[in-house]
Amino acid sequence: MIKAKDISKSFGDLKVLKGIDLEIRDGEIVTIVGPSGAGKTTLLQILGTLDKADTGIIEYDGVLLDKLNEKELSRFRNKQIGFVFQFHQLLPEFTALENVCIPAYIGGKPRQEAEDRGRHLLEFLGLKDRLEHKPSELSGGEQQRVAVARALINDPRVILADEPSGNLDTENKQELHKLFFDLRDRFGQTIVIVTHDRELSGMSDRKIEIKDGVIYNG
Repeated sequence: MIKAKDISKSFGDLKVLKGIDLEIRDGEIVTIVGPSGAGKTTLLQILGTLDKADTGIIEYDGVLLDKLNEKELSRFRNKQIGFVFQFHQLLPEFTALENVCIPAYIGGKPRQEAEDRGRHLLEFLGLKDRLEHKPSELSGGEQQRVAVARALINDPRVILADEPSGNLDTENKQELHKLFFDLRDRFGQTIVIVTHDRELSGMSDRKIEIKDGVIYNG
C-alpha cells in the first residue's frame, strides 16, 4: 500500500531522517515509536505529503507522489489520506458536523451528500446528539472523535495519526485505541500512528521504532 525508499530530511545542519526505507501493507495498523526528536512526526508528515523529503520516493498503491504536480498532490491528499492530530484542530466557529464536512466541501462533494456522510460517521462514533455542538461544548474525547470523523469523511485509503491520544484521559484513550481497530474492521483503512503510548503500540499489527533518524526495529 505505502512504500518509502531512501527518505532523508534535514533542517539546516540537523539531519532528522537518514535514509528511511519502509513498506506498509494494505489494511495494516502500524505504530511508529521512538524517543522525542527521533524523526517520527517528520516521517509522518512526509508520508502524508504535508512536507517534502530531501531525497527518496513515496509510493501509494503504485502512484509515485513525486510525479504529481502541486494541484494533483493536493487532490490526492484530500481524497486518499485522512489526518488525526494530537491537538484536534477543529475550527471553533463551526459545529461538529460542519467541521467533519470541511474536507468533503474542499473536495467538491455536494453539500447534502457530505452532510449525510458526516451524520452517519458521527452517529457511528457515538455523537448522534452532538452534531450541532461547537468544539467548546464538547469534551476532549468527543472532540477527538469529531476529528476522526473528519479524517474519514472522504473515505480515504489511509489514516495518518500523530499522537492522537496524547491529550486524553485514560478512559478516552482506551476508547480511541479500540476505535482505530473498529475503523479498520468496518472501513478497511490502512492506519499509521505516531505514538509514545505503549498500550497502543502493543496492540498494533506492527511496531516501527525510529532512533536518530533511522529505523531501528520494524
